[in-house]
Amino acid sequence: MGQIDSTADKADNLEKVHRMTAQAASEGAHLVVFPEYTMYQSKPLDLSSVAAAEPLDGPFCTAVRTLAAERRVAIAIGVLEEIPGEDRAYNTIFIAGPDGSHVTEYRKLHLYDAFGDRESDILRPGEHCGAVTFEIAGVTVGVMTCYDLRFPEIARSLADAGAELAILPASWTPGPRKEDHWEVLTRARAIENTYFLASVSQAPPISTGGSLLVDPMGTVVGEIGENAGVGTYTVDPARVSQVRQKNPCLENRRFAISALEAAVTR
Repeated sequence: MGQIDSTADKADNLEKVHRMTAQAASEGAHLVVFPEYTMYQSKPLDLSSVAAAEPLDGPFCTAVRTLAAERRVAIAIGVLEEIPGEDRAYNTIFIAGPDGSHVTEYRKLHLYDAFGDRESDILRPGEHCGAVTFEIAGVTVGVMTCYDLRFPEIARSLADAGAELAILPASWTPGPRKEDHWEVLTRARAIENTYFLASVSQAPPISTGGSLLVDPMGTVVGEIGENAGVGTYTVDPARVSQVRQKNPCLENRRFAISALEAAVTR
């Protein structure tokens, strides 16, 4: 987990990504997860974020792919994705493989129109086209973003898609009880879906920090405090199997969500 303190300087942010990825790779990581808005972070969110957006084959993501290949690690990283012909951008998690490939991407579904913020004024929500997962080091990894944590349907769809680890890049905005919500919801999503969940936030002061790795039983097995930094932890699929034998709540369900439909279209 790379708890970065991004700014509006993309070159500086990329340099921080280089340093943190090098540290994680030296510690044996197969996957490095960075927060949303790693590419470019402004507070308050404004039209400069749209101006900063790039296509996924643009300079920033190309540099991330090169770095992943150099360090032989997968990288999940938050970027602003350009939408041709639109005055909004996508909030996208870009996944680069350890061979430098573009593995997949996830466009944030739930935009943060809460606690006085209006993310939808600047960003366009992604379209739900099924759970986004990828494989790394024998682990199936599912992807969601920040405010998605408050919507259990997304986390459950990843479990149904076979995720043993879910990642949640975020820039969790400070506010009343927000640190409590962050930990409680991360632990709840891990417990109810019996998988590991890595919630990786931007560092203070722009965000709360407190990046967490929680295991399928709800135990916090890794945490980064209030400063920017790297935490390297082990995810063992055998732990998922062990917990699901003790707590077969996914098997015990009497109904499942067969399809997700958009409640609101913007």
